[in-house]
Parts: sequence; C-alpha cells; structure tokens
Amino acid sequence: QEHLEVKNLNDRYQDMAQALNHSLLSEAEFKADDKKRKNEEKNRHKAEKTGKAAPRPRVFVLDFDGDLHASRAANLREEISALLQVARKEDEVLLRLESEGGLVHAYGLAASQLSRIKDKGIRLTAAVDMVAASGGYMMACVADRIIAAPFAVLGSIGVVAQLPNFNRLLKKHEIDLELHTAGAYKRTLTLFGENTDAARAKFREELEDTHQLFKQFVRENRPSLDIEKTATGEHWFGTRALTLKLVDEVKTSDDWLLERSKDADLFQVEFKHKQSLSDRLAHGFARLALGLRGGMENVAAKRF
Repeated sequence: QEHLEVKNLNDRYQDMAQALNHSLLSEAEFKADDKKRKNEEKNRHKAEKTGKAAPRPRVFVLDFDGDLHASRAANLREEISALLQVARKEDEVLLRLESEGGLVHAYGLAASQLSRIKDKGIRLTAAVDMVAASGGYMMACVADRIIAAPFAVLGSIGVVAQLPNFNRLLKKHEIDLELHTAGAYKRTLTLFGENTDAARAKFREELEDTHQLFKQFVRENRPSLDIEKTATGEHWFGTRALTLKLVDEVKTSDDWLLERSKDADLFQVEFKHKQSLSDRLAHGFARLALGLRGGMENVAAKRF
C-alpha cells in the first residue's frame, strides 16, 4: 500500500535528448554520437570502480506542493527518513517547493523535517518556480541556498487570523449559548460568543508573539537578511527578492537540474500511498466534510 518511487532524472533527460537527436541528425551522425556517449559512460563507471575517479555526487530531488494543512509533510517525512540512511556527505538535496503557506503548526513541522537534512551535514537547496510565501518561505529559508524563477512570489513573512462572529444573530433569534472554560485565556475570540476588547487584545498579543517567533526562525536561518525590512507581510517577485536577499540566485529548477546532470546523478524520490478506488472516494468525501467544517474552525487559526 505504501512505497518509495525513485526515478533517474539523468536517464530521463538523456532519453529526451536522444529522441530529439534521432530526428535532427543523420543516421550515421546519430550512431556516432550514441557510441561516443556510451563510451564516455563506460569509461567513467570503470574509473569509479577501480578507484581512479571519485564516485559522482548524487542529488536527491524532492517535491513539496503545499496546501493549508501542509498535508504533503507526511510524505516529506518518509522521503527524508529514507534518503538520510543512504546519503553521503558529497550528496545534495534539491527541494522543489510550491506553497502559499498555511497553518502555523503544520508548516512548523514541515520546516523541521527539512532541518533534519542540514543537521546531518547534507547540503539543501530550495527551488521556487512559482510561489513560496509565508509558511512556504519558512520552509525555503531552512535551505543552504534558495533559487527562484524571475517572477516567483516570495516573502509574506507575517501572520494572519480572521473569524466571523454570529453572536448578534443568535441574540436576534433568542438563542442562548453557554461556554464554560477553566483558565483565563482558554478561549479568546469565539464564533458564537460575545467577544470583548480584552479578548481581542489577548488574541492580537498571541498573533504578535507568533510573528516574533517566525521572524526569529527566519533570522537564524538567513542571517544576511534584513528581517525588519522584509518581515512586513509583503511579498516580492524573484528579481526583487534577490535584491532583498530573500533568495540567492534567480534561476528555474529546470536549469539548475540540467546543469547538475553533467556532474551528478539525479534521483527524484517520492513516497506514495497506494489507495483503492473506494479508499479514494472515502478520502475525498472526508476531505470535503473536513473542509466544510474546518472552513469555519480554521478561520480563527493562526496562519503563516
């Protein structure tokens, strides 16, 4: 039901180039080019086997497509646990990251998973082709190096929370609500109770504290960044983000991988859950129900 899928990206790029060459070159030219390539590979493998050349470094490519709950973190955990058992010091991890952020605790865990890679001394690069904002940028800043496409969206170092209040509607229809708590701040703002200025002040205090923790985390991972200038909740495109040192280089993940394929072996690693049709349907209905219910509950949750 669960398995780790590994794809050799060098082979994929090579196959595509060969397919194109087959159409562009004459038969003699194609055969000569193919023979040359195979001889180079054979000589390289022979040199590595006999110790005349060091083994090529490996790049493990991980993908993270984030949602509100950072659901992909469960797969990320398994992928990192697998590669840390085999990775060598000369190896590297590329995280292709796309996320607009989400719940604080969910993205905090996702960022912690990435910290495991650095803690083992393995170089980590984050590539952002479209967006790494808020919680997504929190994950990206863990990396030793961040690359981004020219118009990728980055930043949004801030915290937000919102909720509707139905107290007046309940009073209008003469509906009573009882809420009992133990602890002065067990509940601050609520959906159905009557919110007070004191509760609002406490809630804003909690938001500010969360923002301070976010800023501290970014500061520790990217000390060169002017955190007070960039932690305003604003976002920037890749070229502007480079000027502000939110990223280290403007480049797409595709260009980065093609360059590394010349001197490293690239492996895309993905942990997959195999589900039956009935399981997928049940999971879909469960997510729908959770979304309808959580849509109300999560509006009050603190979000990056």
